[in-house]
Amino acid sequence: MIRQLTTILADDHAIVREGLKLLITAMDDVSVIAEAADGQSLLKLVQETRADLLVLDLGMPGVSGVPFIAEIRDIAPRLKIVVLTANTEPRTVRAALEAGANAYLTKDGDPEELGAAIETLRHGKTYVARTVRFAIADPADRNKPPVAPEIVSPVPLTPRERQTLLLVAQGLTARETAERLGISPATARKHRENLMRKLDLHTTAELTAYAVRLGLPAG
Repeated sequence: MIRQLTTILADDHAIVREGLKLLITAMDDVSVIAEAADGQSLLKLVQETRADLLVLDLGMPGVSGVPFIAEIRDIAPRLKIVVLTANTEPRTVRAALEAGANAYLTKDGDPEELGAAIETLRHGKTYVARTVRFAIADPADRNKPPVAPEIVSPVPLTPRERQTLLLVAQGLTARETAERLGISPATARKHRENLMRKLDLHTTAELTAYAVRLGLPAG
């Protein structure tokens, strides 16, 4: 028989907590026993409730971002921590996991991933949202330039332009694109500008939408 998991919800937006409760009450063997809207009340709950699971927003008042995870981990070593945040920065994903988070979910992700994350934690494993899994790829792979994808574009693109388009679709900034391609940020921006001019597009959002229409994986 699967043991019931008791859960604390920590988010400063009541509507988010209500939505999470609806998702969790639909799950088997998971229950919500407490809620917190700020860091101070959350620390008190963690000490008093001995909950199994914490769904944590890193942007709450009184929460110092990633270092707060380590603070909770010191108080409750056995607590499973699921970060649920709007922050999709690769550095934040890696830092949160290194600080002791057991799962990292994004607020723009699929609601079904919460259930998948909890099930993964039951088996003692770590879960990372699909949209940010590239952040925890092997460092050797992460530093390699991406392979220029084979795409069918109405306008012929060079291998470098296809690489740039792929990284735009994955949400990388010009600076991050430069790091991946081993070029300067100015050159990365120039590649973007050339792409937009070539494709008659005017914003990064339009460029991203174009990439998605061609079937490139979005980040």
